[in-house]
Amino acid sequence: MKNRTPGTPETAVAPGRQLPAHADLNLLRTFLAVYRAGTFTAAAPALGLSQPTVTAQIRTLEQQTGRELFSRLPRGVEPTPLAHDLAARIAAPLDTLAALEGGGPLAGRTAPVHLAGPSELLCVRVLPALAPLVAEGVELRVAQGLPEPLLEEMRAGRHDLVIATRRPRGRALDSVPLADEEYLLVAAPSWAARIATHPQSDDLCATLREVPLVTYAEDLPIVRRYWRTVFGKQLATHAAVTVPNLYAVLSAVNAGAGISVLPRSLCQEYLDSGRLTLLHEPEEPPLNTLFLVQRSGSETNPDVLRVRETVQLAARGW
Repeated sequence: MKNRTPGTPETAVAPGRQLPAHADLNLLRTFLAVYRAGTFTAAAPALGLSQPTVTAQIRTLEQQTGRELFSRLPRGVEPTPLAHDLAARIAAPLDTLAALEGGGPLAGRTAPVHLAGPSELLCVRVLPALAPLVAEGVELRVAQGLPEPLLEEMRAGRHDLVIATRRPRGRALDSVPLADEEYLLVAAPSWAARIATHPQSDDLCATLREVPLVTYAEDLPIVRRYWRTVFGKQLATHAAVTVPNLYAVLSAVNAGAGISVLPRSLCQEYLDSGRLTLLHEPEEPPLNTLFLVQRSGSETNPDVLRVRETVQLAARGW
């Protein structure tokens, strides 16, 4: 029998960092659930516990290790280096044990994958691509929003994967280019016919100044970029209709409210059916690169990797 100083931890987690031999298995289960979910609140239902109980168990484990496992943030938690080491060592054994026990909070693909991005892209492209995984038992928790808030929430541990229209700064988040989204100038057929027969139809910019413009933001970000990139001009007009999102823009334009610039993924079906008309075909249409961003530590959940791989494969056809 090995001699050791009383009270000295016996099970090494990493050089210089140790896990007490008396650590309760349930505490480790709770730790791994919080590590994967990114928040105490999200981990609680997966464990069948209340949020205060999860918080208390993590505090107990931190007392036993003598080190902080999670940095508490306004929204969620951030694993410390010790937490990353611990998760790497216990994830596979606990998942195997849970599977042998017939399932449970940590078995296989139990932790939901928290995915976020632009609502239109999620609905039109991403969720249809992930439907087969859901049928196989993968659980998704999907949120929508603008890039900056979503990336901040990811840094706070709320999301595993985010599809963003820009690459995040710094090394805390891993990102890879996903696809290039093409933007199109479109209108309902009735407006397209009026534009084509306009006395100044040979000067598209001049003609379009007389057509109502539909947008999702007062500063016209997508439309201004189209004018600058394609026509080499500043857009000298304002919105006739401002709506909450690109779906509403599509609906208004389809109903004949005016013109707008929309991503191809959102309006291709309408173009194919003749409900919308493409007003201009530039040699080099404006492109916006989409990035797939992953939170550090989420790779311990095998379903995060499955979702990531599926989205990347599907994006080849976008």
